[in-house]
Amino acid sequence: MSNTSGDNISDGIKVSDKVLNLQKDARSLFTVANPDAVNLGQGFPDDPPSDQIKEIVARAIAVPECNQYAPPKGRLHTRQALANAFSPLFNRTLDPETEIIVTAGANEGLTDLFAAFIDHGDQAILIEPFYDQYVNMSSREWKIDINELRSKITPKTKLIVFNNPHNPTGKVFSREEMMEIGAVAQEFNLLIISDEVYERYYYAPDVFERIATLPGMWERTITVGDCGKTFGTTGWCVGWLIGHKDLIKASLSAHTRIVFCVNSPLQEAIAILFEEINQKEYFDRQISAYTSKRENLMSTLSSIGIPYTIPQGSYFVLANTSKIQIPQDYEFPKDFINAPKDFRVCYWLAKEIGIIATPPSEFYSPEHKHIVEDFIRFAFCKSNETLDLAAEVFNKLKPYVKKC
Repeated sequence: MSNTSGDNISDGIKVSDKVLNLQKDARSLFTVANPDAVNLGQGFPDDPPSDQIKEIVARAIAVPECNQYAPPKGRLHTRQALANAFSPLFNRTLDPETEIIVTAGANEGLTDLFAAFIDHGDQAILIEPFYDQYVNMSSREWKIDINELRSKITPKTKLIVFNNPHNPTGKVFSREEMMEIGAVAQEFNLLIISDEVYERYYYAPDVFERIATLPGMWERTITVGDCGKTFGTTGWCVGWLIGHKDLIKASLSAHTRIVFCVNSPLQEAIAILFEEINQKEYFDRQISAYTSKRENLMSTLSSIGIPYTIPQGSYFVLANTSKIQIPQDYEFPKDFINAPKDFRVCYWLAKEIGIIATPPSEFYSPEHKHIVEDFIRFAFCKSNETLDLAAEVFNKLKPYVKKC
């Protein structure tokens, strides 16, 4: 067998165009650069699950039928628990048979939706936030430009992907902003895919509302959720879709052919979790803990003179890197020489300072990557020990921060 270059692999087998030009995952690049660096790049908690959660998983595995295929739409117990938990939040009684699907995480749920509602040649609108501030500010100051949104709609446009609370900005959209987006969707008969995986993370005095609850929006909105963010168990990869029965029916057709069904034991564990925890107490405690973690990271950034955005929701902080002065003669690896500026800053931070961050340009189309060249994203969904260690390591950055 011989190796070939370009689009082919051994014996001339051609790689699919769908994957040929996919870039390496940025977070893994920086982890390799310095395996000992403090990881504030990836959005996963490093606190272990509670004893209650581990005990519930053990109970779920002990249920005989939980070790076999689940129904494609999800275990009835799980769908009923989700319906009970979310009906008050959607201001309606959700039907677990027709309005909920259990998915293999939020990503698979999104794949279902694109497969169900986008044909070849159709278009979807992704909202890219615009960053133009330098001082510390609240993420609520970033406003969606409705005229810009309208200008992107063509006869081929079928849907808008809406993320709230927003990653990476931490913005929680106001009711007024969602009404404007909803009006556009109704005017042009568009579907809204509302990615709400960070729904449990919003900070006082801000209030989180769901676009599906606004007048006229239930019939054209599918909401995406995920247990990984809700319960800090990102490795479980179990999510859900909630929406009008006609939209869910189409989504189920795609879901059945993409994964057929989702692992049964963790579906059962999620059902038990929603049933046995005091939800208000649990999530209030969770928000309180993450508010403290947010303050910890923001205090660290302030102490070294790095401006940042105060997130209303999610568990990310965007920091402005304009004041960081990387030595001009610093030699980057060849893979980073022509990379966007935020990639180079993240590499240098990981390699030389010992802090891993995420370059937000990774989430932008090529023509818009320059918009966020002076920003990087830090995750504060970490243990207090990790955040305290990060504060110590950040002190190494002080000599490189330009004084105003």
